[in-house]
Amino acid sequence: MPTPEKTSLGHIVAAGRELLETQGQQGLTMQSVAQQVGVRAPSLYKHISNRAALLAAVAEATIDDVTASLEATDGTLEELARCYRRHAQQRPEGFRLMHSAHAPPEALARMAAPTLRVARKLVGNQETLEAARMLTSWATGFIEMELNNAFRFGGDIDNAFEYGLRGMRRALTSDHQVPSN
Repeated sequence: MPTPEKTSLGHIVAAGRELLETQGQQGLTMQSVAQQVGVRAPSLYKHISNRAALLAAVAEATIDDVTASLEATDGTLEELARCYRRHAQQRPEGFRLMHSAHAPPEALARMAAPTLRVARKLVGNQETLEAARMLTSWATGFIEMELNNAFRFGGDIDNAFEYGLRGMRRALTSDHQVPSN
């Protein structure tokens, strides 16, 4: 009779996500996760092959959470960006991990879908990818600077974010006449 499982992939990933936020990527190890879920490290290998796979699983879980939240917004540029920012503020280390080489490309493609939809509405089919990349890179850069306390000249960061959103909308809509469908 086989011994019963003492943990699951879901428990391992959840523990990994919590450790990531408290210990950073350096502290997210097979040993630390094993301690968190109450098993010996070798037991984890029944569920996850190595640390790289652990990082990928934690990144994917973070991306899936962000994707679900993005899909639940009203689909506007502003609400997508605000939602993205809220996730980064709540889980900054997860935000950083999902932008690393550990993030599975297929999960990132799922997360990009809402941004691609809003970009298509704003600029049409021909420049959808370029517009989506501009939106994502601006929001990611702003948020990363915010997380790193890089805005040091004072002022209201929330107002600056909203100003940037208004600028993004103007930039994307000023030169485009999107045909109505």
